[in-house]
Amino acid sequence: MTEDLVSGQTEAWFRAAYQVELVRDSPVGRYALAERFYRTLGARRAGYGRAELSFLRWEIKRGVLNPPWTDRPGSPWWRALNERLLRDKIEAGLLWPDGASGGRSGAVGSARSVSLWVEFLGAPSPASWFRAHNASILGGYLDHHDLALRELPEERWMMNVALLRVIFAHALIAAPRLALGALAPLGRRLGDPRTVFIGLFLNLCRAFPQHYPLLGQGITEMIAAEHRLARYLDRAVIWTRPAALYEFAARVLGLPDITLLVRGDQPCYAGPFSGSFLGTFMGTRTWTDDFPYAGLIARGAMSDVAGGAKPTVKHRFYHVPASNTAVGHLILENAK
Repeated sequence: MTEDLVSGQTEAWFRAAYQVELVRDSPVGRYALAERFYRTLGARRAGYGRAELSFLRWEIKRGVLNPPWTDRPGSPWWRALNERLLRDKIEAGLLWPDGASGGRSGAVGSARSVSLWVEFLGAPSPASWFRAHNASILGGYLDHHDLALRELPEERWMMNVALLRVIFAHALIAAPRLALGALAPLGRRLGDPRTVFIGLFLNLCRAFPQHYPLLGQGITEMIAAEHRLARYLDRAVIWTRPAALYEFAARVLGLPDITLLVRGDQPCYAGPFSGSFLGTFMGTRTWTDDFPYAGLIARGAMSDVAGGAKPTVKHRFYHVPASNTAVGHLILENAK
């Protein structure tokens, strides 16, 4: 690497760090900085910020980004994670040769996540956005494990839920068969970060409490209050294969330590948790408890109900967590 490139890399890091420092104690300022990053990239790239900005609004509403000296101090962990994401993106924007700052061609970021953001800027796509975004987020998880340990168990539990969701969302695009099995053809359509679906899916306001800290509210109560559709997606689809999803993320992002955040099928970031993490989350209800007529409608459409031939099983997947409550899905095809 030439001296000019090293100098450009160092300058970009300091300029990015300075911009983040200016808004460090202003949640609104953080949002403006994140929104401006996408807005100044042009129409081809601006839409990729949709899901990220939606999640950022949820963080602001909860108060986790509040400065420590306010009446409602925020979370050191959530603040650090957001700063990592902001800093990586801004540094990449400064290094990008075609950007307003006219970075030097061939410049390498201070971290792999920065280089992945530069790749996204040069060739925007759902896959390149998820690689860059998740490299920043998962890198932040690993870097700030000590801060996570200071949080309440309920908050740490929610960190694991958010982590697995964002990994699953990436798999919809990059490994749709891992994410959806026989429904893999739907993956790239559902996983596009420019769509409403991913924004709603990653926005935890539909799943968990809107306040911080989570005093007086246990994990069981949080699960009971989760939106029914979100609960179905978590139980019947995402949480049936955590270990495989973490292995996918570690391989694609070049972060092998991600595999240390799951033991067997038990997510364990900033753990351990009392009892079975997965068993607690899955509980004793199934998706048909939340949608009592869905299974009947689907089964009633099969050919053998009307006296026809028996349908063919095209896909079968199930998981039995520590609670011994089987959860899974079965796809049938009518006889021709």
